[in-house]
Amino acid sequence: MAAEHADAIAWVRNLDGVRNIWLARGPEFRPQQVTQYTRDDGVELTQLTFSPDGTYLVFVRGGDHDANWTAEGNLEPNPALSSGQPAVTIWQVSKPGRAPRMLAEGDHPVISAHGQLAFTKDGQVWALKLNGRIESDRLFFDGAKDSDLRWSPDGKRLAFVSDRGGHAFIGIFDAKDKPLTFLAPSTNTDLLPRWSPDGTRIAFARRPGKGGPPQPFLKQIPQPWSIWVANTEDGVGRRVWQSPNTLAGSDPDVAGGANLNWAADDHLIFLAYMDDWQHLYAIPAAGGELLLLTPGTFMVEHVAISRDLRSLIYDANSGVTPGDVDRRHLFRVPIDRAEPVALTSGETLDWTPVSAAQDRVAYITAGAQDPPVVAMVSADGTNHIRLASDVLPDDFPRAQLVTPKAVMFQASDGTSVHGQLFQSVEDDSSIPRPAIIFVHGGPPRQMLLGWHYMDYYSNAYAVNQYLASHGFTVLSVNYRLGIGYGRAFHQPDNAGPAGASEYLDVLAAAQYLKSLPSVDGEKIGIWGGSYGRYLTALALARNSDIFTAGVDWHGVHDWSKFADEWIGKPETRYEKGDRDEFMSVAWASSPDSSIANWKSPVLLIQGDDDRNVPFDQTVDLARRLEALHLPYEELVIPNEIHTFLLHASWLRSDVATVEFFARCFHTE
Repeated sequence: MAAEHADAIAWVRNLDGVRNIWLARGPEFRPQQVTQYTRDDGVELTQLTFSPDGTYLVFVRGGDHDANWTAEGNLEPNPALSSGQPAVTIWQVSKPGRAPRMLAEGDHPVISAHGQLAFTKDGQVWALKLNGRIESDRLFFDGAKDSDLRWSPDGKRLAFVSDRGGHAFIGIFDAKDKPLTFLAPSTNTDLLPRWSPDGTRIAFARRPGKGGPPQPFLKQIPQPWSIWVANTEDGVGRRVWQSPNTLAGSDPDVAGGANLNWAADDHLIFLAYMDDWQHLYAIPAAGGELLLLTPGTFMVEHVAISRDLRSLIYDANSGVTPGDVDRRHLFRVPIDRAEPVALTSGETLDWTPVSAAQDRVAYITAGAQDPPVVAMVSADGTNHIRLASDVLPDDFPRAQLVTPKAVMFQASDGTSVHGQLFQSVEDDSSIPRPAIIFVHGGPPRQMLLGWHYMDYYSNAYAVNQYLASHGFTVLSVNYRLGIGYGRAFHQPDNAGPAGASEYLDVLAAAQYLKSLPSVDGEKIGIWGGSYGRYLTALALARNSDIFTAGVDWHGVHDWSKFADEWIGKPETRYEKGDRDEFMSVAWASSPDSSIANWKSPVLLIQGDDDRNVPFDQTVDLARRLEALHLPYEELVIPNEIHTFLLHASWLRSDVATVEFFARCFHTE
């Protein structure tokens, strides 16, 4: 995170599960640790937030964990089994060496130009003054669930999203003695409010509200959206851009959504998929000609705007080094012409840039052997430095980590599939070894040729490295439904509960491994978590003749159980659409439907407080395996959630995964 108008950055470092916040201020940007937590307590440090001038820095203890969970009373899960129930709380960083102070229970903090902190609690907006007594009160009443708070540039007004369930408004709070202003209210769902630099207008994205004729679940149809601009005084708005009515023009399902920004010269910047690749576009705030800023066959992902609002800094899977389609590098592009300039290159992986100063960009960098650290680069792509590059423990086995190799293979329907192959340099191809396929979750994810930018997949990368160090050949598969290879790959037909077409890519990965002289084709295992667990279970249920062992982390085994959530309960009119067909196809696409073919041993892993995938999905599979007298083991972690909060939980599960495969393939 960077301050908006000051040369200051902050980040979180997680070392063996101990999370702490670090701060660096310009011009030297010398890193300082500003919290002194010492325990693997499972409490995340998230949502680092500066005041615009960099004076104040606040953060949230808790929050930002499993996205599908809606907090009640701002209470956190408690995997550490401590005596009390932790809450989601906001804290202020003090001077280095002094303990931070707790400000309030709440979430999603934003700080105004005058030092007023606004935040959400129980879906409502609260506020307090950072330069006075720590007393918070409810800022206003809104009969909705409020989110995405945004202070005006002068710090006097607050924009927010007012979610009414089937629709949502953009609201503005001015003062307690004035009514709320709602911008062009309609039956649609409005989101992503962005103030103009002069504070007179707000741009926002609009998509249709819930309702209308039932939509077919098993067939993709366009999901239109638009960009609007409204006056902040009277709320009158107008549409300045409408998406094409095509699948590619649909509401972007990417990091940051539309990534809407208000740039200099009264231009709006946003991210869209319109040419089958997610790219940045510019358009005048009054409407007009659309300008594609980042043409090419690559994906723009994380986006930041420069301090002067005249250029965008982004990461993309693009570059001149072979294999860059499976990496990330930083680029800078002006807002008025399609002339991107590379800021980083080579075999590193570089992501999440922020504007640290007028002429400096901070970001996170990693490699095949080097875990992520914070780095800086000049705005022209020179003067690369790593901040606090000596943070690795002395016993970290950097020299023992392999460099994964980019590979490609083809599924039976002709789809080209990318993967990363992990093989120890000590492997002797004359002695075939067992092999393991890794399938990621999400599924809109992309595994990379190095340490990953998401903590879940950074852990998975470590497990794959560990398996390789123990003599396994590992193939990480970027199956269809993932990002990085265009919209058609990201959003294929007949995938998941609509037909599991992505399973063809997993089968193709197994055939690729069988073609390698170094692999024992009779000893191929598979592991994955979340959506990857679904594919793991599907592989074991359909093809135990190919996949001879598996480790199944917290995933779905019966899609049909989600029909009420996705399509509607039987008593609603939505069942008159394709409910019956969905139930049939979803069941046929589920591992449970092929359980009679399951022969291979499996290890089931899940935290029983999982808020993304119901724990009963594991209970269901365990009972089915038990009824058929099939071999399975369990590792159930009480009070843990989907993305484990404790380092100890990750380590326990990782070791269990490797030991299970070692037993199954007699490599101990």
